[in-house]
Amino acid sequence: MTAKLVISALGKDRPGIVDELSNIIYQQQLNIEDSRMTVLGGEFAVLLLVSGEQSSINALQSQLPDIEHKLQMSLIAKTTTETGNNENAVPYAVEVAALDNPGIVNSIASFFSSRNINIVNCETERYAAPHTGSPMFALHMTIGLPAETNIAQLREAFMQTCDDLNLDAELTNL
Repeated sequence: MTAKLVISALGKDRPGIVDELSNIIYQQQLNIEDSRMTVLGGEFAVLLLVSGEQSSINALQSQLPDIEHKLQMSLIAKTTTETGNNENAVPYAVEVAALDNPGIVNSIASFFSSRNINIVNCETERYAAPHTGSPMFALHMTIGLPAETNIAQLREAFMQTCDDLNLDAELTNL
């Protein structure tokens, strides 16, 4: 039986972190099934879903303090089960762009949360606008719409909310 473990790691960015962490996981005969890795400020952040025999998961978990010390990273690990994705959910992409200002993520998350729509993935970034250098904000999100959702009504409400917030937005089927 395959066991699964979610690992979150955070530490000062430097070359070789992915090599070292993935080697530790490989040496325990575990497989990296899914991952997200990024540099935020001067910190390197990693989310991993690893799988393997329960004894290998247990061995890795017992070594976490040593791994933290060796990698100079903070690690959190939690056992998990198969994904709880709703098989009836229809994936949609959400794209938002605007002048950067506080509250954009909260406004978009609240819109979907109030309609019981699951956010599956969300990435944001801040960048300088071409020519003007104005601070811009972009949000890229994947949501899982329940199959019974009236897409036309949802899209209309979403676009109205974004218009009210002065956000350029798209809601498209994946």
